This record gives sequence, C-alpha cells and structure tokens, in this order.
Amino acid sequence: MLQNWLKIAFINYKKNWLSTFINLFGLTVGLTGFMLILMHWNDEESYEKWNPKKDNIYYFQTYNKKENTYGAAISVPLAENAKKRISEVEDFVLMTNTGSAYKMTTKYKSVYQENGFAFSENFFNFFPFKLISGSYKNALKNDTDIIISKQTALNLFGKTDVIGETIKINTTNFIVTAVYELPEGNTQINPNFVIKPADQLKNDKEQWGNFNYGCFFMLKKGADPRSFEKKFLDIIMLRAKLQSKGSGITPQQYIDMYGPTDSLLTPLDKIKLHAKSTWFGMPDFKTLLILFTLSVLIVILSAINFINLKTAQSSQRAKEVGVRKAIGSSKTSLIFQFLLETFIICIMSYFLSLVLTEILLPSFNKFFNKEITMNDWRIYFYSLLMVLLVTLISGIIPAIYLSNFKAIETLKGNFSRSKHGIWLRNGILSIQLVISSFFIIGGLIVHSQVKYMMNKDLGYDGKQVYQINFNEYGQKPWLKYERLKAEMAKISGVESISYSEAPPGTNSFSSSNMDYMDTSIQAQHGSMDYDYPQFIGAKLLKGRWLNPKLASDTINTVLVNEAFVRKFGWTNDQAIKREIKPGFDYKPYKIVGIVKDFNIRSLKSEVEPIIFFHYRETEWKRYNMDNIQVKIKANDIDGTINRLKDYWTSKVEQGYPFNGYFINKQFAKSFEKYQKQQTLFTILNAMVLMVALLGLFALSSLMIEQKLKDVAIRKTLGASESTLVFGLTKQFLWISAMAVFVSIPISFYLMNEWLKDFAYRIDMPVFPYIFSLVILLLLTFAVVSIKAYRATKVNLVKYLKYE
Repeated sequence: MLQNWLKIAFINYKKNWLSTFINLFGLTVGLTGFMLILMHWNDEESYEKWNPKKDNIYYFQTYNKKENTYGAAISVPLAENAKKRISEVEDFVLMTNTGSAYKMTTKYKSVYQENGFAFSENFFNFFPFKLISGSYKNALKNDTDIIISKQTALNLFGKTDVIGETIKINTTNFIVTAVYELPEGNTQINPNFVIKPADQLKNDKEQWGNFNYGCFFMLKKGADPRSFEKKFLDIIMLRAKLQSKGSGITPQQYIDMYGPTDSLLTPLDKIKLHAKSTWFGMPDFKTLLILFTLSVLIVILSAINFINLKTAQSSQRAKEVGVRKAIGSSKTSLIFQFLLETFIICIMSYFLSLVLTEILLPSFNKFFNKEITMNDWRIYFYSLLMVLLVTLISGIIPAIYLSNFKAIETLKGNFSRSKHGIWLRNGILSIQLVISSFFIIGGLIVHSQVKYMMNKDLGYDGKQVYQINFNEYGQKPWLKYERLKAEMAKISGVESISYSEAPPGTNSFSSSNMDYMDTSIQAQHGSMDYDYPQFIGAKLLKGRWLNPKLASDTINTVLVNEAFVRKFGWTNDQAIKREIKPGFDYKPYKIVGIVKDFNIRSLKSEVEPIIFFHYRETEWKRYNMDNIQVKIKANDIDGTINRLKDYWTSKVEQGYPFNGYFINKQFAKSFEKYQKQQTLFTILNAMVLMVALLGLFALSSLMIEQKLKDVAIRKTLGASESTLVFGLTKQFLWISAMAVFVSIPISFYLMNEWLKDFAYRIDMPVFPYIFSLVILLLLTFAVVSIKAYRATKVNLVKYLKYE
C-alpha cells in the first residue's frame, strides 16, 4: 500500500511540476529564514549560561516613577545597606568601568591592551573564570593589584606564569595576582584585565547620591528576587530620611523628587535580552520578537500555497478519489495518503533549507557581527517540529477536503459544480495577500522613518569637527587638554579647538538632580570649554554665552537647553538669572543663557535637559576629561588629519592607537540599528512577495486551465483577447483589492505601535497604503495575465469537437 501511495505521489508531482516546484521553493525559503532567526534568538539567549552561579546572581536596576525611566546604577551606601539589611542577600559586587584601554609596559614589551573592567575585590566570587595561575583569594585586595586573562599574559609576557610581575600603566605600577581564562560560552563579562576602582570606592563610601556603579547581587539559594525588591524600598526610604534631614521636605517628598522609587533584579543569564537598562548596551527583545514573527509568517505563507494548490488540483484528483472509494478505500486511508504526499515535499524542503542556511550563515554572521554555527540541537529540533506542523496544517485541510468527495458524484463528473473549493481557495488566497500587503506597507513606513531620522536637522554642525580621545590614567587630564589645545592650534589646517564631556554620537554622559526651590528635575551634565556650543554651531535663544574674561564663568554660571527650561515649566525670560542647585554641588549656579536644543544621542529619544558649564567649575569633572575636538579647515581635510595623527602618535601618546573620528559620522552610527531593521524588512518583504506571487501564479494557472472550454466558447462567439484576459483576471484583482483594504487597519495599528518607540517620528503617511493597493493590483494582473493571455491562444477544435 505504501509503495502504491508513493508511486501515485510522484506521478502527481511530475504532472503538476510547477506547483510542486513552488511548494518546494516557498517552504525552503520560509524554513531558511525561520532557522536563521531562531539561531540568532538562541545565540542571544545563551549569554552567561557558562556561569555555574547564574541562578543566584541578579543584575540591579532602578525605576523612577516620576520620570518613568529605568536606570542601571547604584551608590555604594545603597549596595552596602542592602547586604546588611536584606536577609536574602549573600554578597554584591560593584563595577565602574567596562571596556577601558591602556598602554601597558612590562620589562619585556609595551602593549596597548583593550577591554579592561574595574570591579570591587570580590569579582571572582561572582564570575569564577578558570584559574591559570595565582589565586583568587585576595586577588584585588590592594589598590595596585591587577588580574589578567591568559591572552593578555601572553601579549605582555609571552607566558602565563607571571604572578608577581609588574605592569606599568602611565605612572602607576600594578602587580599581577592572578591569570584566568575567559569562558568559551557567550558572555558580556569578558575582561582582558580587571583592576579595582580604589580611590573612587573610598571617596563614595558615604555618598548616597553618587550613582556611579553597576551592581550584581548574589542571593541566597532559593531566595525570591521579588522579596528583595520589596525590602529594598526600606533602603530607599533610609536614604531619603538621611538626605532630606534639615531640608524642609519629607522623606517621601524626597523620593518623589529625586528617585529612585523602586528596584528591579534581572537574572544574570537574562540580561542580554530582557533587562530594562544595562551597562552593556540596550537589550532589544522587541525587534528580535518581530523578526521571529515575520519569519514564521513566511512559513505560514508557504503553508497557504500548499493548501491553495492542493485544493485547486482537486478536480484532477476527484475521479481518482471516486474510484478508490468505490473499490473500498476508507476516508482515513485517503487522508493518510494525502498527508504523506505533503510530508514528502516538506521533508525535502527541510533538507534543502539546511543546505541553504549553511550557505547563508557566513553573510548572516557578518550582518549581526556574530559567530553562530549550526551545532545546536535545538535548531534541528524546532525546525523539524515546524516542518511537522506545516505538514499537519497544510496537509490536513486538503486531505479532509479531498477525502470527503462523494464517489457517485465524482464518477458522474459532477464535481465541478461544487462551490466549496472555490470559497476555500479564495479565502486562503486573501489571507496570503493581506500578509503581503502588510509587508509592503510596513516596509515603506520603516524606510520613511529611517530616512526622516537621517535627514532631520540635529541642531548642530559636526561635518568638520574631528574628535580625538586620549588616555590619562591617574593624571590630570585637564592640564593635558590645555597643553594640547595650545600646541595643536599651530598645526596647519586646524581652525579651532574645544572640548565637551558629552559630544554628539557618544553615550558619554552623567546626570544629577537640579533643584529650584521645592521643584527638582534630572538633567545631564555638559562640562565643556567656554565656546563649545558656538564651536559646533549651536544656536543661542536667550541670554549670553559663557565668557572666559568673566571670573564668574569658571565658578557658578551655566547655560541650559530648551528641554531644561520646558521641564521646569518656565518661560525663557523666567529662566534667565534664576539660580539652581545641582546635585553634584551644594552652591547655587546662575543661568545666563539658553541654548536651542540639539541632539547628543539617538533620535529615538527626546532631547534631554542638560546644563553646560566650564570644566573647571567642579573638581571631579576635570578628572573625567577624555577628549579634544578639532575643527578642520575645508581646503585640506585629509592632509590635516594625517598631520594630527603624526603629531599624536609621535609626541602625545606613543604606543597608543590613534582614536579619532568626525562626530557627525559617529552620530550616524546610532542609525545603524534602524538601517539594519530596514534591510531585514526589505529582505523579508521580497521573500513574502516572491512566495505569494509564485503561489498566485500557480493557482491562477490551475484555475484558468479549468476554464479553457469556457474561453474557447467565448472566443468562438467573438470575444476579443483583451475581454478574455480581463474576464480571467478580474476575480483575482477583486481578491487583491479586498486584501489590501483588510490589511490597512491591521497595518495602521501595528506600525503606529512601532513608531511610538521614537521621540522624533513621521506622521503616519497615506502613500504606503495607496502604493500597496496599486502595486498589488499591478503585480496580480501581471502574474495572472501571463497565463490568461496564453489561454486566449487556445486550440478551439481541441475543446469544442465534442460539443
């Protein structure tokens, strides 16, 4: 029996070779997309799985109800009191830096070493890397202890047995206390060396408001993280009581004004995708979920092709079913036969998709900057499960439909009178075209939003502003900046020089509360040189710029932006001359000017309130200086950059790589994520249209073939070719038009939800909806009319000789 079923299946595959190819091709494409996105998802979920303590380690985040924002920082007293007062806490570790880089000098060589972390001394209690040499006990006890990775040891010493060796970073000598090997599994905690933020930890020991640290808490086995979050509210209240004492406000008012109002713990192995805010880059689970959903939709479209083509071929199989029923075949037996035919196509598509996935994987890895390999059993298991699901869904409907034919009717030739098959095919085709219409509309809206962001006026001009980042561990960076400013001004092609703590295109920033009477807001700090706003072409709306000739402008005067004024609810006139008290200082600062808003970070977020002040106003800001910015004359940009590079590498930072870039190009990198989304949407759009149109072509071919006798009769009666073509295509045109109208409210809702993530967004355009209607009608007509035109060339004698 099985042999007979297989013989019938392959006869039908050969007879209907076009629909067989389209089913095979569509499902292969769909399964390939599904596998690639599934591998991407699994890779993102695999971070920190290597850590044996992952089930008890949680990443700390804060929530501010007033601002409706999440933060990823904590102060030293808050962390210490959490351990002291919350019974669920076993330990905590603090970090102040990820990704630092220094020139390291040993008695053997000097090497520029990147990706250093600064952690408190119990780092290895949380991240037990494999020990190569030394001991983890007291490895970071002293301020000048350093622990290094195996690769760093080989880079610096050519060996791993280096305990007690000296590494010089600028003027400070560090002693190697341990050498470790980084885990093979995916991890965001992958330091090439670890040092202790000794001075900073000591200075912040009693500073409740200095949220300068990332924090991991280790909870006791079986402890509930939600219980921690509830008890941490008491720690927040403790801070509020201490900080509000003598201020004239209640502790609750302090919390409402300054936050945080709550806390959140995210399991270590969930940080990459599911944390609300991190020091390791913003998680983007939503985009991943959208991509996965779209890949599943393509597989569904392929299943729809199966159902449509199988039901369209029903007239060819009707007499076969009638004969088999007449000789005693059961309905169940027929269903299993038709399911087998579907399964053969599906399993062939599965193996073809494995080959195609392997071919595309290198390009996919390059696109996402990953190193995924096809060695995860879950890829094969879930994709095979998808194949079985597609077999069941796309096979069972036609199988039941075909097996329900009445033998007596089909043998009499009366099957063609049934309308059930037509309704089923039209309904399923409509679903396919609704999905296609959504992809066209969505792709155009994504393209419009990305284009809008890239063309938006940022409020500054960074085309000829070249930023050079410098390294200065343990030194006085402001003195270095002032010396370099004077010397580099002499280089040919340099127009002017300035500095900013928060230049456009970087995530370099810090913030604190800003108080005015009984009102407080959070604002970013913008320590800078006097002329920085003018340097990048920002506009002054009210008041004056900072003036180096006025002594007050290095003591207690600030500029603010429009967002700052709006947040306080002031007018521009009210803001000028008002005095605020920043959280980083206790003295009042006078507002002397208002700067027109300009974007420092991504256009996805609104311009934040920011205050600009001279870098010498606060001591700790001076120590955080790390860049110098050069405006280059337009007549010889390449030559000037080469001269700057030569000067820098020979006289400023020998042994360090030259780290320079134009700030407008750096800001453009914030669009990369959305450009990739646009590219992916375009690729998926093309895949969807390809699968849908191929299915439409095969379906229309089968349906038109069934109408060839009608065409012959009408042609004999004098119908023109254009009339015949339109008559054969109008049914499909109506279905396409209805599909677009059904997709419009769905697309409007879903794309409006996507646009809500952007502070600066386009108004919902009408063009994509009109374009979707026009393009689908044109494509439908083009695809169907090919077969319809060929039908008008029918041999009249062949179809009318028995009439």
